[in-house]
Amino acid sequence: MNLNQLLRSVQHPARYFSHEINAVHKDVKGIGLRFALAFPDTYEIGMSHLGLQMLYHILNQRTDVFCERVFAPWVDMEATMRNQGILLGSQETRTPLRDFDVVGFSLQYEMSYTNVLNMLDLGGIPLRASRRGNGHPLVIGGGPCTANPEPVADFLDFLILGEAEQVLLEVVRSFKAWRAS
Repeated sequence: MNLNQLLRSVQHPARYFSHEINAVHKDVKGIGLRFALAFPDTYEIGMSHLGLQMLYHILNQRTDVFCERVFAPWVDMEATMRNQGILLGSQETRTPLRDFDVVGFSLQYEMSYTNVLNMLDLGGIPLRASRRGNGHPLVIGGGPCTANPEPVADFLDFLILGEAEQVLLEVVRSFKAWRAS
């Protein structure tokens, strides 16, 4: 089943497209870092969050970074994806989460923690950080829920305590330097 057929079977199929104004589309050739900015809720909730839009803009200002967005699918889409063996991918290119360099979750409220785990599973990424290796993306989190990181400590490779706007580019520089070494 192709994507167009799949989308005919779910409610609100427009939430799975990336044709909105200000969506960034880059040629992935020559990009040094592919970053999936993950919001553990539906598109409508995630896109109403200004912090997500700011991080998307900050990362995509760099010519060596391509930041793409990914949101939790609604239950009808999740069931169809699991039934068809389709991995959760980005809005912009439909790239599966497992194929990114970094997957960064915005942790806005504790009730979304199970969505983080579900998105990792749907994206083909082992849930526990201890089970990930060099072939997997670095999974990070940030936002207001990082004040108490213990509930998600086993599942994320590291956390940015608090808001990421001021330090995210330093994380990108550090990751690129680490990978180059």
